[in-house]
Amino acid sequence: MSNAKRDSKVLLVMAHPALEKSRANSLLWSASDGLDGVTRHDLYETFPDFVIDVPGEKKKLKEHDVIALQFPFYWYAMPALMKEWFDLVWLHGFAYGKGGDKLKGKKLFVATTTGGPTSAYHKLGYNHFTMEEFLRPLEQTADLCQMQWETPFVVHGARIKDAAALEAESQRYRARLAGLVGEKVEAES
Repeated sequence: MSNAKRDSKVLLVMAHPALEKSRANSLLWSASDGLDGVTRHDLYETFPDFVIDVPGEKKKLKEHDVIALQFPFYWYAMPALMKEWFDLVWLHGFAYGKGGDKLKGKKLFVATTTGGPTSAYHKLGYNHFTMEEFLRPLEQTADLCQMQWETPFVVHGARIKDAAALEAESQRYRARLAGLVGEKVEAES
């Protein structure tokens, strides 16, 4: 048995129904371009009619070590197509349940943007809950699928940040993705 290790393979799954209108998500998405070890996958570009290639998506998930999700935080959740993708692809017998160990040991990482400032995501803020609380369903999904939950990457106040602040966030995002790639996993022999 070999003890050889290799860099992690990251599948970056992005969902934004109007990416061309988004300053923040466009910059984050651009920041991931050209990163070795990162496979970029835009759900709205690939499945504009919401007809998801379930076998193809399962294959992509199995081929990567880190499943990274990027989306704007709409109505305290992910955009509709990403939810549909979860509902159709992350099935019993594949992602969880009897025989559902295909994602076991992989990492789940979330990157999201909010329109409101950090202060809004607090017990005393107008959203009353923290981002950790809002993202708990995804954290539980990772747990159910025997995945490792990674600390989320959150850009608050995306609609009010100036260009320099958004550029700094995009560089921080690129560094975080590169860090995920740099985490070693057992090489297959």
